[in-house]
Amino acid sequence: MHFEGEATMTNVDDTVRLLTESEKIIVVPGYGLAVAHAQYPLKEMVDVLIKAGKKVRFAIHPVAGRMPGQLNVLLAEAGVPYDIVEEMEEINDDFKDTDVTLVIGANDTVNSAAEDDPNSQIAGMPVLRVWNSNQVIVMKRSLAAGYAGVDNPVFIKDNTDMLLGDAKDTVEKLAVGVKTFYGK
Repeated sequence: MHFEGEATMTNVDDTVRLLTESEKIIVVPGYGLAVAHAQYPLKEMVDVLIKAGKKVRFAIHPVAGRMPGQLNVLLAEAGVPYDIVEEMEEINDDFKDTDVTLVIGANDTVNSAAEDDPNSQIAGMPVLRVWNSNQVIVMKRSLAAGYAGVDNPVFIKDNTDMLLGDAKDTVEKLAVGVKTFYGK
C-alpha cells in the first residue's frame, strides 16, 4: 500500500511550547534514542515536566531497540523511575487520553500499517498506537523507513509533526527549552 500525503515539520521551540502546555505526555523511546545516548537529557527534561505537574510516562514496546529490554535498561541507567515506565499492554489504551506523544527514534514499533494494511510486511505485529494521541511528535534523523523497511503512515497523519535531527542534540535542546520555560 502506498500512502499519500506529506509530513508536517516542527521545530524545537514549538515542541517545547507543546510539552509545557500539555498535561498528559507519553514518551516512546526507540533504537534511535539508544544509538544517540539521549536518555540522560531526556530524564532531565522529564524531571522538570513532572515537577511542573505534568503526568509523564514512558511506553516501551517489547522489541524496542535491538534486543528485548534494551530501552528499559537505558532508562534505568539514566535514573528514570520504574513506576513511569510502562509496557505496551499496560499503556496502549491510554494514548487516546494523551495530549502529546513524543516518539524518539522509534519507527516500526509505532507503525499503524501493522494494523491498517493487511498486505504490509509487518501486518499483525503488535504496535504502540501513538496515532490515537491528540498530537504526536516524531523525532528521527530523517523520513526514511525503519529497520523493517516499511513506510510509516503515522508520519503523514494530520496530528503528527516531524522533528528531524540527531536525537541527543534535539533532546538536549528540548531539555534546555523546558528548563528555561520553568526558570530552572
